[in-house]
Amino acid sequence: MKPQSDISDPRVIKALTHPLRIQILRALEGRVASPSELAEEIDAPLGNVSYHVRQLHALGLIKLVKKTPRRGAIEHHYEAVAQAPITDEAWAGTPGLVKESVVGTSIGQLGSAVNAAAASGGFKRPEAQLVREEIALDDKGFQDVAKEVARAVERIAKIRDDAARRLAKDGGSGRAANVVLMLFEGAEGEVDSKSNGSHSKPRSRARSRR
Repeated sequence: MKPQSDISDPRVIKALTHPLRIQILRALEGRVASPSELAEEIDAPLGNVSYHVRQLHALGLIKLVKKTPRRGAIEHHYEAVAQAPITDEAWAGTPGLVKESVVGTSIGQLGSAVNAAAASGGFKRPEAQLVREEIALDDKGFQDVAKEVARAVERIAKIRDDAARRLAKDGGSGRAANVVLMLFEGAEGEVDSKSNGSHSKPRSRARSRR
């Protein structure tokens, strides 16, 4: 759930405290769009979106890709600037307000994406998965799982890059896919380590099938 930018920069921290700016950044990841397109997509006033787009551009978090003449005006199209994920240390030192804003907005967008996919048959592929495990972990166990998640993220990034090269070679556009990895502490208190959560809390695992 960490933002993909240098959050040690006070300017970036200020930018991320506004939920609309986070929505704009998320919407511009891996795609190009204009403020009017963004306003329609995230259902926000065009004036507000245009203002925050200018701020994000000034901070170097998005870049101008092209200008399109339209109805006697010039429409500007932007995309997010790819940046390396922040370190655990930097995220640990991030103000709570920023964390709440980033996580809250991300969770809201995730819920919308999952609901839309479910409604349109996005889980029909035999390879699609929906997995949830609720387990008891000590500090070392939590750290070990976090490392596994980080390694999975790296492997997925490589698969994504390999797919992008194949698509570029074949001239295809590919199919949209969402990968969600989460690790967080539960809100219901401690779990009996002997039961490993299987009795004191619900434990579910579902995989879509044909």
